[in-house]
Amino acid sequence: MTPRISICLLFATLTLTGCGGGGGGSDPATRLAPSGTVVDLGRSLFFDTALSEPAGQACASCHDPAAGFADPDVDSSHPVSAGAVSGRFGNRNAPTASYAALTPDFAYDAAATNKYSGGQFLDGRASDLTEQAKGPLLNPLEMANADKAAVVAKVRSASYATLFEEIYGAGALNDVNSAFDRIAAAIAAFERSEAFSPFSSKFDYVLAGQASFSAAEQRGFDLFKGRGMCTECHKLEPAARPLFTDFTYRNIGVPPNPDNPVYASDPGFVDLGLGFNPALSSSAALENGKFRVPTLRNSALTAPYMHNGVLQTLEQVVNFYNTRDTRRCLDVGGTPLVDCWPAPEVDNANVNTSQVGDLLLSAADEADIVAFLRTLSDGYSP
Repeated sequence: MTPRISICLLFATLTLTGCGGGGGGSDPATRLAPSGTVVDLGRSLFFDTALSEPAGQACASCHDPAAGFADPDVDSSHPVSAGAVSGRFGNRNAPTASYAALTPDFAYDAAATNKYSGGQFLDGRASDLTEQAKGPLLNPLEMANADKAAVVAKVRSASYATLFEEIYGAGALNDVNSAFDRIAAAIAAFERSEAFSPFSSKFDYVLAGQASFSAAEQRGFDLFKGRGMCTECHKLEPAARPLFTDFTYRNIGVPPNPDNPVYASDPGFVDLGLGFNPALSSSAALENGKFRVPTLRNSALTAPYMHNGVLQTLEQVVNFYNTRDTRRCLDVGGTPLVDCWPAPEVDNANVNTSQVGDLLLSAADEADIVAFLRTLSDGYSP
């Protein structure tokens, strides 16, 4: 498969500066890794196109820094990521890896309204970044390695194998299980670096008093906090550096995507979201159709949207939130996804009807919210 990395090779040569310690803690900044050799190793692993089977796909292929650490090659005809094996596709839209390090570990709170929160992947099935990094390497629809030994063998023959042993000790690649764990940990360390969580958007400069919103952006921000009800899920927390998510799981009634290649092999496929997570108990059916609330940072760079890539633009996303319940295809007719919204993929009683569906926003209101969302892209220069 032809490598799908553009500026990634240039990016891989950059020296990154850390933002604090590498552990957990209540301050999200403490979850970021310092710069150093483990981060350097993780960078090499993240951009290595030889780590797939066949060679040609790296972590960065589906999490390209130029695309907000999402997949630059998805579009309306192929809304999910291609795998290393030609003709194979995943069944979900690859989420952005930006700010993923600040997502708390998967947790359950019996007292909460939304009992599950945090974790990696859209269904939280990986508790943390290290566990998440293992998944794509072995997934036959992604990097398609046969087993852990195949991954370790590739690293053993890589130019950075010496660095691996300098960090973890001579013979560190001999034991397959421990070596595979360390490979994933190094990738996670790179993902905790400042490159993934730079807080360098126009919004951040406005927050610091070093830039000002345009009139449309300010109106959009006011709507975001007010009548748009966006902050019910996309919280402005922590106050100093908002992440625009509460990390919970919600079913917002997203319709199925008829262009998802999964239907070619499984016409009856239904993505159960959180209900698919094997960590859930017998109450998993109550969570069907829920997906983790994503950060909105870099959302202007990460189209298409939703777990199945069914929505193509930010304008379409905001319109869906605003009119999901007032433009139902059964009620108004028309072309689905253009003139009206089909029924949810998982039409459970847990579909969010209190903050989504009939927000009574005007077309101008929608445009202003989109203008605000575009201020969340990193790399802004005042």
